[in-house]
Amino acid sequence: MGKIKLNNIRVHAWHGCLKEESIIGSDYRVDLEVSTDLTKSSLSDKLSDTVDYVYLNNIVKEEMAIKSKLLEHVAKRILDRIFKEIKAISKADVSVYKINPPIGGDVESVSIKMQFSR
Repeated sequence: MGKIKLNNIRVHAWHGCLKEESIIGSDYRVDLEVSTDLTKSSLSDKLSDTVDYVYLNNIVKEEMAIKSKLLEHVAKRILDRIFKEIKAISKADVSVYKINPPIGGDVESVSIKMQFSR
């Protein structure tokens, strides 16, 4: 077993409950970690024998582009797609961070973390 991590995926998106957030948008950061068997790819050196992190990054960017009120909703969509489209993944953790949230204080970010397993 092994893990593939995508750290600090940066995107601009339009999530939030405030009307302004869906118009102006905010900066976000996403961290993704997936568990899969890396034995075959470690021996073969073939991309086809592993989980392609470019594909994972595209899933994150595509789901982040869909407006949602809650970060939990976005995270669940990311996890749902990963488990639907990539059968080799047995577990996944995703953290979604809203950078500089409009909450009336000096807060660097707010985040949620979700984990799913098969």
